[in-house]
Amino acid sequence: MSKLISIGEVLIDFIPMQKGVKLKDVLAFERVAGGAPANVAACVAKLGKESLIISKLGEDAFGDYLIEVLNKAGVDTKNIIRTTKANTALAFVSLTSEGERDFSFYRNPSADMLLSPDEIDEALFERGDVLHFCSVDLIDAPVKKAHLRAIEYAEKNGTIISFDPNVRLPLWNNAEECRKTIREFIPIADILKVSDDELKFITGIEDEKEAIESLFIGKVKVILYTKGKQGAEVFTRYNKVYEPAFKIDVVDTTGAGDSFIGAFIYQLLYRNEQIETLERLTDNIEELKSILRFANAAGAIVASRKGALLSMPTVDEVKEFMMRQKNYIEFKK
Repeated sequence: MSKLISIGEVLIDFIPMQKGVKLKDVLAFERVAGGAPANVAACVAKLGKESLIISKLGEDAFGDYLIEVLNKAGVDTKNIIRTTKANTALAFVSLTSEGERDFSFYRNPSADMLLSPDEIDEALFERGDVLHFCSVDLIDAPVKKAHLRAIEYAEKNGTIISFDPNVRLPLWNNAEECRKTIREFIPIADILKVSDDELKFITGIEDEKEAIESLFIGKVKVILYTKGKQGAEVFTRYNKVYEPAFKIDVVDTTGAGDSFIGAFIYQLLYRNEQIETLERLTDNIEELKSILRFANAAGAIVASRKGALLSMPTVDEVKEFMMRQKNYIEFKK
């Protein structure tokens, strides 16, 4: 059966106990499991498809906790390596009254940054699988080379490659280095996810339509464009499909984008999509709108809960949510 292979950071998010204050003014935090690649892996696993993550954690209590949480979510953690050379990464988060985030990271270095190319197993990568990665671990460290090795194996074995830049500028020496690295990896991806607040930064183009078109470079076949409360769009070179967002009371947007791309990948795995079929996704408008609606629902559920990884929904929860929203199209589990 096709599976998700997620690679990158697994970390501890310290979520503030109160909203609407700056990070320096937060008095108390709650520990939750996080890291975008881990969130996506958990989302796919909770929805019911095979999911594994490649990463490195410290031999510390936080690493133990993250392994336990991932296993509880159904994620295969056998490819997480433990090390005594660095600690597990930490991220402290502050939330606005609307649930938007500000981050402060502690990883200089963290264990995930030490993942090396020779620790990537080619046997993991099979035709019809999806390899997913983000930009946080594309910094100048061994883990960047590990990503390149994973991508090499994915291309060799017919694995779909998914890239969510998930821009986190505090982790980079400067904005231009971040942008340059993201631009370096975009042509490698079959599927690219970008949010409305990242589009101009990545492309340098003001006009939305022109900016989206400029991202169809290299291997890119599908672009997922998320616009928060304005919904989401899927673009191929031939067509586009839009689906509005669900109206919810936002609690915490941490992990909402990860659950969106995780739910979308789940649908691809469920439908046994291959690299060759991706460009024709927009041929069947109603089916693709159903996939987008499902992904929007998963994202909305997570945004209405506190935390990220532990907030990922099951298929039944997504179905129930869509039924309550009176926006449900039959989806067979």
